Amino acid sequence: MSFQDLKRNSASNFDKLNKELSKLNSNQFSDPLDDKLWKLSVDKAGNGSAIIRFLPAPEGEDIPFVRIWDHGFKGPTGQWYIEKSLTTIGQDDPVGERNSKLWNTGLDSDKEKARETKRRLKYYANIYVVNDPANPENNGTVKLFAFGKKIFDKLNDLMNPQFEDEKAIDPFNLWEGANFRLKQRKVDGWPNYDKSDFDSQGPLLDDDDKLEEIYKSEFSLKELVDPKNFKTYDELKKRFEKVMGFESTPVTQEQKTQLAKERADPPKLKETTAKTDVAEDDEDMDDFFKRIGATDLDDDLPF
Repeated sequence: MSFQDLKRNSASNFDKLNKELSKLNSNQFSDPLDDKLWKLSVDKAGNGSAIIRFLPAPEGEDIPFVRIWDHGFKGPTGQWYIEKSLTTIGQDDPVGERNSKLWNTGLDSDKEKARETKRRLKYYANIYVVNDPANPENNGTVKLFAFGKKIFDKLNDLMNPQFEDEKAIDPFNLWEGANFRLKQRKVDGWPNYDKSDFDSQGPLLDDDDKLEEIYKSEFSLKELVDPKNFKTYDELKKRFEKVMGFESTPVTQEQKTQLAKERADPPKLKETTAKTDVAEDDEDMDDFFKRIGATDLDDDLPF
């Protein structure tokens, strides 16, 4: 910016600076995907419905959905740890490592500590909003949709029916898929999606030009799991220690060398010990999130 431009825009620059300061001073959590994500709106009773269509894999990509593991919990310091887990991209994660160590002690008290910082699973897919009664401005738009295991199971059931007289349907197909009627109710105080179901099989629209336009409007899913969009192990470890109130002591060069050696050649575990993050144990995920105060796998954490 030239000196003359600086002088001419001094007032507007001050306004921009104040807006940025307001963002920094705000305690509100902002997800960078907010402008792309669609979420079902519900009434005061916790009920809501909409019709959406799952879309095929974006151009140049092979799979129409991605899985992302993350952690969302409040530490003893009162601070929240809201971070994606590096296990999503096949790397070591500091929270997962601690959870595995706690779980492998066999002590119930340690297992409970591991459960309190357990990871959760979300799926992301492109959708076309057919009818959003609460927000009609979304109708006819392409959005990203984050959902949990319950809705994924309904997709899987449609693709792999349990009975011989049921036809397997690809719900992500523009011509031979089916619209999804998403219905949320509150059952025993918790969100429930059991009433959600698929319409009969058929094309999303009868206009191929419009379908091509929708297809080309999809968001990249590979981008969501690109390693560049994940914090490093050291960054996550530092944040985790701060949230948990752990005393952070300097790591010696000898410790760094030993840690690198263990990562390159990890010790073999007995078959009876947990080998991965404890989220893969057989505890019901909904029960866990009820205990820590989250509403459901498909809902935002209460921060």
